Amino acid sequence: MPPPCSRCDAQRAINLETARKLGTAAGALVGSLKGAYTSLYAPSRLVAASFNFPMTRIAAAVVAAASGGIAGAAAGQQMVQYLFPPGEGTPWLCLGCGHAFRILD
Repeated sequence: MPPPCSRCDAQRAINLETARKLGTAAGALVGSLKGAYTSLYAPSRLVAASFNFPMTRIAAAVVAAASGGIAGAAAGQQMVQYLFPPGEGTPWLCLGCGHAFRILD
C-alpha cells in the first residue's frame, strides 16, 4: 500500500522505481516496433524477381528493431528519471498533486 502524500494526504501514489522500469520497457517496445516498421515499409526499389516480399529486408528490420529498442529504452528512462526527488529512500510520486517525495524504509 502506498504511503500518503506529505503535501495533500492523498493515498494515490506510484513508486517511481516501478514507473522507471515500465517506462524503459514501454520505450524499448515502441522503439523496436518503430524501427522494424520503418525498415520494412520504407519506399525502395524492388528487384523484379522479388515483388511479393523481399527477404533481404528481414535482416535490416531485425537490426533496426534492436537499435530502435535501445534508443527507446534510453528515452523511456530519461522521461521518468527527472521526476526522482533527491535524497535516500524509496521514491514516490503523488498522482493527486504531482508531489515527488521519498520514504525511508
